Amino acid sequence: MSKKQKKAIGTILLYLVLILFVFVALFPILFCLSASLRTQEDLFQNMLPFTLRALIPTKLTFENYVIIFTQYEFWRPIMNTLIVTGLTIFFGCLINSIAGFAFTCFDFKGKKILYALVLVSFMVPFESIAIPLYDVASKLKMVDTYAGMIVPAIADGLVAFLFIQFFKDIPVALIEAARVDGASWPRIFARIIMPISVPVFVTAGLMIFMNQWNSYMWPLLVARSKEIRTIQIAISAFSGERAIKWTYIYAGSLVSAIIPICLFLPFQKYFVEGITAGSVKG
Repeated sequence: MSKKQKKAIGTILLYLVLILFVFVALFPILFCLSASLRTQEDLFQNMLPFTLRALIPTKLTFENYVIIFTQYEFWRPIMNTLIVTGLTIFFGCLINSIAGFAFTCFDFKGKKILYALVLVSFMVPFESIAIPLYDVASKLKMVDTYAGMIVPAIADGLVAFLFIQFFKDIPVALIEAARVDGASWPRIFARIIMPISVPVFVTAGLMIFMNQWNSYMWPLLVARSKEIRTIQIAISAFSGERAIKWTYIYAGSLVSAIIPICLFLPFQKYFVEGITAGSVKG
């Protein structure tokens, strides 16, 4: 066998492996799409024993999507989630970026201790603080309100750490030159730091978006009324005590997945830049 033939066989095997990986990665989405376009009876008809026909709908129908948006008003939790997520991104990026700027540019008493607390904060499982946090939210009368879902998610140790690492790479001479010219700290932050920190702001925004969009436990505790329920709680409502409406769950899950995918793809470049920024300089 010639060297050229060996190279061709190696290339073919490489592409076959890549195709297999792509299929494995996309299989949950493809199955979810297939299940959402069929009836409940058709979905389980060929499941036990499992056959390839279980992946192919006998008859395509958009009835599941129509039902969840008309009878269950699925548009309402989508709007609630967009409102909660949008406000959390705005205030989260603002507060955490200011905190990162303060840690980077100022020396103050207790700085090392506070920085250590920031690092520890995103290592603590949320489940361990859910009950005390709920008690605080209840005393502040934020239960069953948008504020109850937004305010606890604004201060994020991981997002603050991301800003700190990014701001460390900004040349000190740039800030010193602005101070010599008489610029105030708020002006430096708004006119110099923020414009050159677009990648980290996009990355932080996407991280906050994914956390809030997929959040389940905290909205389950705080959002009692249907009017302010988020999308994950609405999807879980299709699972009742006596029956689980799987086709509705698949339809709602697909809608829930499409929005983050459409948001992530255009900003993928900035997300990678923001994640890798400060990875060498610690």
